[in-house]
Amino acid sequence: MSKNSRLVYSTETGRIKEEKASPQAAPQGDGIVRIRRETAGRNGKGVTTISGIPTTGDELKNIAKQLKQLCGGGGAVKDGVIEIQGDHRDKIKTDLEKRGYTVKLAGG
Repeated sequence: MSKNSRLVYSTETGRIKEEKASPQAAPQGDGIVRIRRETAGRNGKGVTTISGIPTTGDELKNIAKQLKQLCGGGGAVKDGVIEIQGDHRDKIKTDLEKRGYTVKLAGG
């Protein structure tokens, strides 16, 4: 059997569900929060992305909610990255530094 194959169905137990990693584990990083402006794949509309915040789940959603309120715009949390509509890098940087994070403006 190849190492790329896996069991998905058994006649005894039915469908086999794959065990997922614990969602409680904080993402591993270098401890630096990176803020960048992106337009790729968004028809020229710019968003500010914040990555590297060492929290997960509800804490990350709460931080995203507070940042959206600060900037007066919409946004989302996708795969541990906060996206805020518009270019708000300076506001977000000062707010995250007040919270005690090490922040870098990444990209151009």
